[in-house]
Amino acid sequence: MIGILGGTFDPVHLGHLRTALEVKAALALDEVRLIPCRLPPHRPEPLASSRQRVRMLNAAIEGHAGFVVDERELLREGPSYMLDTLVSLRKEFASQGVCLIVGMDAFRGLASWHRWRELLNYCHMIVMTRPDAEIPESGELGDFIRLHRVHDSRVLHEQATGLLLFQQVSRLEISGTHIRRLLTGGEDASFLVPDSVLAIINEQGLYNTGRVNE
Repeated sequence: MIGILGGTFDPVHLGHLRTALEVKAALALDEVRLIPCRLPPHRPEPLASSRQRVRMLNAAIEGHAGFVVDERELLREGPSYMLDTLVSLRKEFASQGVCLIVGMDAFRGLASWHRWRELLNYCHMIVMTRPDAEIPESGELGDFIRLHRVHDSRVLHEQATGLLLFQQVSRLEISGTHIRRLLTGGEDASFLVPDSVLAIINEQGLYNTGRVNE
């Protein structure tokens, strides 16, 4: 069973990496594929180029077995809809389960995603939560949770698609917006991103243009 974690990764940071590692271990995933998007449907275009973001991702996971950078969204025209990515992955990994890993904030906005009700036709969904997170109980999301939720991760290995699991991870309040703001202001982002990623940021002069992007 594989996990996939999408995002702009602008830049990739320790919040992405640590929580992905925890989910990988908790669910006994064979690998986690980090999928940088080309054109995010719900947020501004990334400041770093596709090549720069891929380079940072590869540097971040170097030496860590079971992590892969997957460039399929960068090679596809148009908005980077997760449904299209899942259809592609389902064809490639027909004999394996696929787990879409999302944060709670992203999950709360799930109803705004392109054809969101079809996502679980192609994957399981893993929602990363913190100890004090409130899980939606009403509305479309409440119904979605009641229909698909399981509480035991072992069940995910028994079928290929269709299930929803809330998985607790460490609280790491790190965001790309905060990192870009620090760097734009000439401040130090050490201990928020891997040293190898910070070296690329400094070498390329990334995020020093005065633009932040929220």
